[in-house]
Amino acid sequence: MYIPAHFAASPGAIEELLAAPVAANLITMTSEGLLASFLPLLYDPSAGAHGALHGHLARNNPQWSKPPIGEALVILQGADAYISPAWYASKAEHGRVVPTWNYSTAHVYGTLVVHEDPAWLDRHVRQLTEFHEARSDRPWSVDDAPERYIAGQLRAIVGVELLISRIEAKAKLSQNRSALDIDGVVAGLRAAGHTASAADVDRARQEGLPLA
Repeated sequence: MYIPAHFAASPGAIEELLAAPVAANLITMTSEGLLASFLPLLYDPSAGAHGALHGHLARNNPQWSKPPIGEALVILQGADAYISPAWYASKAEHGRVVPTWNYSTAHVYGTLVVHEDPAWLDRHVRQLTEFHEARSDRPWSVDDAPERYIAGQLRAIVGVELLISRIEAKAKLSQNRSALDIDGVVAGLRAAGHTASAADVDRARQEGLPLA
């Protein structure tokens, strides 16, 4: 990934991307070419030397049964938004401004491990469900469904675990703009309803401030 020094993601930003409740693309190079699947993932910081991402694929999905050539790749995506040059204070000063796009992303590389063990799959599905249902006033539990039905559903999936070897992460959040331009970006994003992107820009600004 091309990462200018001023857009390198901080360790904190990388942890947020890894732990966010989102789905991501799993990409593998195989003897039959590139394969990709979009799937929800859970980050386990205790697995392996650098943590792992856990997910599952439909058993009918051929990606799990095609051995990867080299590392597998997961592309994580944070909040992103269009940035209008009209938001920059410098537009009124000299007009030498153009539109851009703000975003945070991480390319997570590692060894892909396949899990068909029913106990691993049951544990994974429960953790994934509890993670997302925790935000609900009436959380659904795996145990709310009939046991035989869940057993059948588990037979229809295969677990995948990306044991992380390295991460390349970029946070393009207006760090190359002046303080007044950043003020305008934050205000513009909030007015447009992009509150998550506005918070990311504000956080990146705070991280870039010199220590007192």
